[in-house]
Amino acid sequence: MLELPPLWVITANISGWLIIHLGVSYACHRMPFRWFDSSGAHSARESGQPCPGSVTTGMRFASKLPEERFYEQVLRIRSWKDRVPELGALFTGGFSKKALAAHSSGYYRVFAAETRRGEWTHWLSIAPAPLFFLWNEPAGGWLMIGYALAANLPFICIQRYNRLRLTRIMNLADSRPGHLGERARHPLAKYDLQ
Repeated sequence: MLELPPLWVITANISGWLIIHLGVSYACHRMPFRWFDSSGAHSARESGQPCPGSVTTGMRFASKLPEERFYEQVLRIRSWKDRVPELGALFTGGFSKKALAAHSSGYYRVFAAETRRGEWTHWLSIAPAPLFFLWNEPAGGWLMIGYALAANLPFICIQRYNRLRLTRIMNLADSRPGHLGERARHPLAKYDLQ
């Protein structure tokens, strides 16, 4: 452990988290879309079948999964998820996930992929937390682990919950031929990838 004066430890902690949050966010923002797009989803929806590996494969399209019910009933996610900041569009070309901006299967696909990007961003932001033990006392290091979890797990839950809901919407739309077949009249219609 590095021996630093308390003011330097506080400065290193604040600077370290700022660098981690911005650095990981920017790195994930620059990753190709295809890394987050679920494989086979486009071709599966074209045939009217649920997505392979989809969380709703083999289930009634409109029924909620246990994970989705857990988020709603145990974590009460619907009561707080809209109160936390959403920074998906922080960098130029980013994708805001605050609300649905279009209603087309292509847009839903992009939105779902961006929830995967957001989830990975938050998992990767937790990973460097043990480095803080290098200049913090053990109690301070554990405090930094606690911060990493508290600052990222709620966002991971939101991304997973929204993706479950989107998957249900997409599968429901797939079960109704022509439901989203008409190209959306919206600036984001470019996402209509059918």
